[in-house]
Amino acid sequence: MPVNKIVTSFDEAVSDVQDGATIMVGGFGTVVSMPSCLLEAIYRRGVKNLVTVSNSSGFGADVWRMQGAPFPEDMDILVRNERIKKAIVSAPVSALYVNNFEKLLRAGKVQVEMVPQGTLAERIRAAKAGIGAFYVPVGVGTVIEEGKEKRVFDGKEYLLERPIKADFALIHARMGDRWGNLVYRGTSRTFNPTMAGAARVTIAEVDEIVELGELDPETIVTPGIYVDRVVARPKQASAS
Repeated sequence: MPVNKIVTSFDEAVSDVQDGATIMVGGFGTVVSMPSCLLEAIYRRGVKNLVTVSNSSGFGADVWRMQGAPFPEDMDILVRNERIKKAIVSAPVSALYVNNFEKLLRAGKVQVEMVPQGTLAERIRAAKAGIGAFYVPVGVGTVIEEGKEKRVFDGKEYLLERPIKADFALIHARMGDRWGNLVYRGTSRTFNPTMAGAARVTIAEVDEIVELGELDPETIVTPGIYVDRVVARPKQASAS
């Protein structure tokens, strides 16, 4: 049977996500690069005690609706509904206002592991590449170094960092085909392609599914070998 990784619905795409799963969520800062519909499906599934891996903890749908985003949900849908047990994250709180993650953190309802942004990306990439551990200079002399092995190379101190492995990676791409080959738009090429293949199961939310051969091979960023499921966004967002 020809390879076909297309899944017909978002709920089906996340149907095997269980309580306590570790989930990577792609995207950088704005909601346009995030797998919004997959996050909504995770919420509808009702799973809890999740460990999430993401660049930020989300701004919330209201912020993105004011800016006209057709798919406004980001990580905040899991945060505000208290589905997260622990967040491994680079930017958990906002410098502009007290977000929902900070409220939960101050109330002792969620744990956080702070990871510098570049280190976060490299720890994810290490999981994808099968690298056991690596040394970085970032975080030396700060709370980041607590509990980590430290070594000196060429007179400079480095911290030992280990890969971040996950059960599921939820990512967003511009286009995909039934083999799982993906292309991205603009700054969506940040954590989305980095996370693809770094988890046991990678699920790609795409704006459009095209036929095999329609993607220019020179533009494919994520080869299908790293993707397990592909699901297309609806042409119009729901009223919710």
